[in-house]
Amino acid sequence: MYNKDQVCQKIRKIFPDVGNCGEGIKVEYSTPDHMWVVDLKSGKRHLKTFVPEEDVNRCLDGKQCVGLAIEVAQLKSTLERRED
Repeated sequence: MYNKDQVCQKIRKIFPDVGNCGEGIKVEYSTPDHMWVVDLKSGKRHLKTFVPEEDVNRCLDGKQCVGLAIEVAQLKSTLERRED
């Protein structure tokens, strides 16, 4: 299994404008749910999304990043809309 720093760096590689790991973006693993929790922050606002472990593993294995990218893109878009 990958660690939160590896997952965060992969997200930053796909979305370089999301901020720094531990600041604009936080990633944690939820053991009971087998999901990665991605928390994006912009100003005082922040939103979370849950990405299945299988999607993250596929992405970090270099196979397919669609699941992870879609979840983070939707989260980022929603956060940006709420800033207006």
